[in-house]
Amino acid sequence: MGLPETQATRFDAHFPGQPPIDAYGNGGFRFADMSHRGSLLFLPSGVWGWDPITPGDLQLGHIYRVLAEGERIGVLLLGTGVAHVFPPRQIKHAFEAAGIVLESMTTGAAARTYNILLAEKRRVAAALIAVE
Repeated sequence: MGLPETQATRFDAHFPGQPPIDAYGNGGFRFADMSHRGSLLFLPSGVWGWDPITPGDLQLGHIYRVLAEGERIGVLLLGTGVAHVFPPRQIKHAFEAAGIVLESMTTGAAARTYNILLAEKRRVAAALIAVE
């Protein structure tokens, strides 16, 4: 599944590989001796900038890159910020159709769970909304 043209340019810069998350908070993340301010996708293809700032911003268009890598992902951990928020129904259905388990939780819980599953060499990815 290709990205819409408007999103393809948004994701040009990325970090290749799938590093563990060293820290989160202060509006961003630290990983692989780097830091990034804003939300991120941690996918098998690498770490990508991600537009949603709040769970209410989450739209179907935000998950195209995740779905494009669906065969390499068994579970996607959705970090919804400081509070647990369930994703919109259309997003849940898109993951079900792709055969990817979608687990929503706070961003902190998602980052910690991602690191554990990554260390276990599971087919995991994370979509994390940054927290202060």
